[in-house]
Amino acid sequence: MAEHRSMQRAALLDAARSLLSEGGTEALTFPALAERTGLARSSVYEYFRSRAAVVEELCEVDFPVWAAEVSAAMAAAEGPEAKVEAYVRRQLALVGDRRHRAVVAISASELDAGAREKIRAAHGGLVAMIGQALGDMGHSEPRLAAMLLQGVVDAAVRRIELGMAEDPSAITDAAVAMALRGVRG
Repeated sequence: MAEHRSMQRAALLDAARSLLSEGGTEALTFPALAERTGLARSSVYEYFRSRAAVVEELCEVDFPVWAAEVSAAMAAAEGPEAKVEAYVRRQLALVGDRRHRAVVAISASELDAGAREKIRAAHGGLVAMIGQALGDMGHSEPRLAAMLLQGVVDAAVRRIELGMAEDPSAITDAAVAMALRGVRG
């Protein structure tokens, strides 16, 4: 029974990722989750009390995986500037990943305080991840520099997500150049 519930919960989260990725937060509804998973709508409520609860669990499950990928890219890089570049490039490479598109859609929605706090904490983990490299580069305030660097990444993510005329690799290269010039300064 526990294994079945676990599989159903995983199926609901996968359906939620797809819905968010395809249609944004408006697409994430309990009827849509029920339809995607073949469950009765009332059964969805057995797993999640609200849409915000689905969002919170997605953040708990997906953000650590995403952060681990960024961390691994940084660990493979030699030297602080290479770590900064890996930090920016890996995050931007993940933009097309369904988990990332879901998190971006979630971040744009109106969520309750608990869900917003989980997203903030997850982003805080990303910012903390780059702080050491920035400290190694001689920044007297590495946390501030990390927050500003993440702002560059977030702006590039939004630009890529918009699917504007620029090639995503051009956006990535520009973000890396801006980040490196900024953190050197």
